[in-house]
Amino acid sequence: MPRKKQEKGKLTSKEASVLDMPERMKAEEIESLVVELAKQNNSPAKIGQILKEKHGVHKISVLGKKITRILSDHKVQYPNDSHFINKKIENIKSHYAKNKQDKKAEREIVRYLSLKKKLENYSL
Repeated sequence: MPRKKQEKGKLTSKEASVLDMPERMKAEEIESLVVELAKQNNSPAKIGQILKEKHGVHKISVLGKKITRILSDHKVQYPNDSHFINKKIENIKSHYAKNKQDKKAEREIVRYLSLKKKLENYSL
């Protein structure tokens, strides 16, 4: 006897309740929040992640400015990408000095050094 064809059904998913949705923030509030997060030593990438997860702001580019542009307009100093790459390389090298058998760490050093070189060429 042939199998009965499965009926097509309607997909049901739980919709987010109105209470879970964050309120819309104004552009001035977002800018002040970005500056405040930068003063707490967060990188622009980390600021974007915090805004997305905690405040429900998914795209700052809707304002017409990127996070780095907002920070430079407010004259806030922030660490650039090469700073974080150098820090990561130091951490991996210190780990590799203690654990010579860790071949993955050796590969990561090479990978981050090439990333650093690409960044230096890009920023020239």
